[in-house]
Amino acid sequence: MARCALCGRISRLVSETLGVCIDCIRNRREASRFVDEAHARSRALFPLPHRVVGDSVCGLCGRMCGLREGSTGYCGFIARRDGRNAPRTGSYQVVPGTYYYDPHPTNCVADPVCPAIHGLGYPDYCLLPSGEHGYYNIAVFYGLCNMDCLYCQNWEYRRMTRDLQPLITIDDLVGAVNHRTTCVCFFGGDPGPAAPHALLAARRMKTRAGEIGLRVFRICWETNGLWNKHLFREAVELSLETGGIVKIDFKAWTPQVYHALTGIEPGHVEKIKENIAYAAERTGERREPPLLVVSTLLVPGYVDEYEIDMMTRYVAELYRNTPYVFLGFHPDYMLGDLPRTSRRHAMRAVEIARKNGLRRVYVENTWLLGDEY
Repeated sequence: MARCALCGRISRLVSETLGVCIDCIRNRREASRFVDEAHARSRALFPLPHRVVGDSVCGLCGRMCGLREGSTGYCGFIARRDGRNAPRTGSYQVVPGTYYYDPHPTNCVADPVCPAIHGLGYPDYCLLPSGEHGYYNIAVFYGLCNMDCLYCQNWEYRRMTRDLQPLITIDDLVGAVNHRTTCVCFFGGDPGPAAPHALLAARRMKTRAGEIGLRVFRICWETNGLWNKHLFREAVELSLETGGIVKIDFKAWTPQVYHALTGIEPGHVEKIKENIAYAAERTGERREPPLLVVSTLLVPGYVDEYEIDMMTRYVAELYRNTPYVFLGFHPDYMLGDLPRTSRRHAMRAVEIARKNGLRRVYVENTWLLGDEY
């Protein structure tokens, strides 16, 4: 139980880390001070840049950081040295992160529509109509991100950013392609700040798959959607060509709530919505598997019915057949004082999404659901 510092509300659904409830975040300007303090504490843990101000704009991702001499972008990867912006590793072909082989069926956000599990898109985009048991996904985990999610389930990526260890090269990923790998998924962290590395690796991995006779090699992305729009369109094209899926985590609707949970600003939220819209626009070019999957983590107390209503309405207006996946939350990182998502919360989210016209609505991570609220 925590008390909102502004309205005095005491609830299991108020995080002591944020110090304010969702109503005050949405409606009271003073709440931003508490939100900024929470993110400053989060960024200082590793440490990573909190405020990035300068005249030289980095366009690598959708955050568009302004850098000054000697400073580093929000991602902690791009630094301005000797009058130029460049990766701290010295090359876009070397980034912090790792990869591993994930056996099918795997714990994928797009699980309900994944070709490797359900055979969707056979024979063009899947080896077998029953799925690809016995085959593997190459899971590429980037140690970079352009957000600061206070509930981050993969918060360890921050250590990779800080230490620049471990590192992965383009050649590492090309060499990972073999006769049992039918897809690659770039996630993290997030692939957005590593887009040049990810896009080049994806193209070369696709070529390598063809060279060794792989009939199917899907290219997938799991991302927060805050990409440079031109690079994002290249990523969408690669997924469209190969039968891959673009999985975008739509975290909130209200800019103030998005800022509270992730540290991004209103203009960044609009870029995410634009990228979702672009992927939805292209999704009619391929029937199955679906090109776009949208997911939302049901953060107790902060992703409430209003946020869900507005997000699902937006996606439904773009394309009603877009699969929408709600994910169960478990306490982690800075929001360890919140409960797990309740079953009632999850089922209500499904009801709202269907009422708004979405036809393919799912709840995943159901084993995490509880009954605390």
